[in-house]
Amino acid sequence: GYFEQVVSQCRFSSKDLQGTEFIDSYVFNKAEYVRFNSTVGKYVGYTELGVKNAEAWNKGPELAVELGELERFCKHNAPIDYSA
Repeated sequence: GYFEQVVSQCRFSSKDLQGTEFIDSYVFNKAEYVRFNSTVGKYVGYTELGVKNAEAWNKGPELAVELGELERFCKHNAPIDYSA
């Protein structure tokens, strides 16, 4: 069988949220093939398929969605994370 997953992470370096980073990692059969990092601001491919996907996604609407996730997902939920 095949195994595919997307792992979304928010990395906080301080409570003031200045150094917050959003990362989406796309994994197929335990190997990461493409990643979006809000600090880099684009998708980066790590395999032949990942490079092709990154090129296409960086030109399409997928990039705009990912760019908004830092505010929508990470910074919005940070008070919940810090209260736990």
